[in-house]
Amino acid sequence: MLKGRSYSSRTNVAMSLSEANEEDLLAAAMQYNEAALGELYDRYEAKIYSYIYRRTGEQSLAEDLTAQVFLKMLESIRDRKAWHSSFSGWLYRIAHNLVIDFYRRRGRHGAVDIDEAPPTPSETQDPVRAVEQLLDAERLRAAIRRLTDEQAEVVSLRFLEGYSISEVAEMTNRTEGAVKALQYRAVATLRTLLYDQMR
Repeated sequence: MLKGRSYSSRTNVAMSLSEANEEDLLAAAMQYNEAALGELYDRYEAKIYSYIYRRTGEQSLAEDLTAQVFLKMLESIRDRKAWHSSFSGWLYRIAHNLVIDFYRRRGRHGAVDIDEAPPTPSETQDPVRAVEQLLDAERLRAAIRRLTDEQAEVVSLRFLEGYSISEVAEMTNRTEGAVKALQYRAVATLRTLLYDQMR
């Protein structure tokens, strides 16, 4: 009887956490509530992975860096150095910094080992088109890496992750005008870089 009651209460806690607003989850996470920390991970892991993967194009690297984002989150909670305003913006900032650090360590134009090359297309997919898509994606990633850190962050959040200008402003702790200016300069630079690559 007691066993059933404790299982039921755990289930209710899990259900209530999945329905909890972010503010309550964050408060619980700051108290080291494992269920709240797990729920935050569940809510943000796919988004952070997607952000990193689109910046790197490497699945295993994106997985590793995503894990590092959440480890840094736990360390910051432990050391009481967590977010000040936007939690999601703070996570993206950690992810952004990890990607930048990775490229700085590797060098801006590191070569890819043949063993680390992307998988070949499936038999059902047109191989020529698949290679063109891979090359286009790599050209775009290479061009984004040549932007300033701030421009690359705004472009990634706006166009790759689909956030609005106001959401990016909140996440990056900038004004909407600053985000628009960074976006404008980034798009102009990308247009030039990609045009030069096509010539």
